[in-house]
Amino acid sequence: MSPKEEFLQIFEANIHRDGAKQLLDYLQSRHSDFFEAPASTRYHGAYPGGLLEHSLNVYHCLKDYLARERVQTLYELRPSEETVAIIALLHDLCKINCYKKSFRNVKGEDGVWRKVPSYEYDDPLPYGHGEKSVYIITGFMKLTREESFAIRFHMGFTGTDDIRTVGNAFEKFPLAFALHTADMEASYFIEARKEAP
Repeated sequence: MSPKEEFLQIFEANIHRDGAKQLLDYLQSRHSDFFEAPASTRYHGAYPGGLLEHSLNVYHCLKDYLARERVQTLYELRPSEETVAIIALLHDLCKINCYKKSFRNVKGEDGVWRKVPSYEYDDPLPYGHGEKSVYIITGFMKLTREESFAIRFHMGFTGTDDIRTVGNAFEKFPLAFALHTADMEASYFIEARKEAP
């Protein structure tokens, strides 16, 4: 199964609220590069389809995190399958249409500089990171407060927010911490070691 087929299967099996079909239609339309976009300019998923792969990796990491007995019993985190699919698959919609193909100079082992393909980040709607994803999603379907906070704060302490604000959000909405953990695991342990296909 291709990554796109897996994404569509998870989305269609789990996300059923009003507006979901329209959101999925948008993601597959000529107005969105979601399925072809990279996830970053030079780091995790910096290749065509990297954003799609990252979204799937976050989904699987989040499912694993939420399956832990401690998370379910002590933290009492038992979100619905729909919520898990929404926050994991859609947390980085803010990256749609932001990456432009470019080149950068890289010094080879032989000391010679070479131009290599890369990406430049050019955000046509500079609305922030997590908040922009929430903005895009809610243009199509409603999110619960917990889903909104999870997506908004998925960057955790690595973002530009005040540390107290992030800590407060994690304390009030533990699902935000869970999504952040899954995002970091996918970015730093799964994708950082993967070369572009």
